[in-house]
Amino acid sequence: MQARARERARQILEVTARLLDKVGLDDLTTILIAKELGISVGSLYHYFPNKHAILYALAEDWLASMTAALEEVSESALEECTLDEFVEVLLDKLAKVYQEQEGVLPLVQAMWGIPELSEIDERHDQLVITYLCKMFERLGFACPPNEKSRIARLMLETMHTVLVTITQQQGHRARRTREDLHRMLLAVMDARRADAAPDGLDDIEAP
Repeated sequence: MQARARERARQILEVTARLLDKVGLDDLTTILIAKELGISVGSLYHYFPNKHAILYALAEDWLASMTAALEEVSESALEECTLDEFVEVLLDKLAKVYQEQEGVLPLVQAMWGIPELSEIDERHDQLVITYLCKMFERLGFACPPNEKSRIARLMLETMHTVLVTITQQQGHRARRTREDLHRMLLAVMDARRADAAPDGLDDIEAP
């Protein structure tokens, strides 16, 4: 019975992701999800009490995929990587997470705009920033902790925005945008990695 329950919950999340892609966040309802699954709304509520609970579980899966991708990057021999190689590995792993997540744009919108999901959005940001700061240390960055955090935040916001955009593009356009993202990240890291004391200060405040 537990195995069947887990399988049904998985089906609900998969259908929800497909419907997010098809109808968007505003038009997604539990009635629509239940209809797509061929079950009653009451049966759906045995697994999730409302739409936001389903989206929360979907966001949790997204966070787990992001964690696995960052862990894979961490397992690379970063001490031996050039910045160019590091950026390529990082984008390869993260781009795969964005590409494999159905309904990624409305899911991201939900994480930004629905109060019940804001905690996951914050966890996502802290996860990426923490991993990036540790990677910077292994890459030999001389800048102080707050500056590493600032650079990591900048990279997070840039990657997130552009990778979501790339999921809406195809072919040559998507490749060109990916190349431009690579150049932007590389330029920031290369310019700031040796800033042992930015602006003459021992450290600076940074989000």
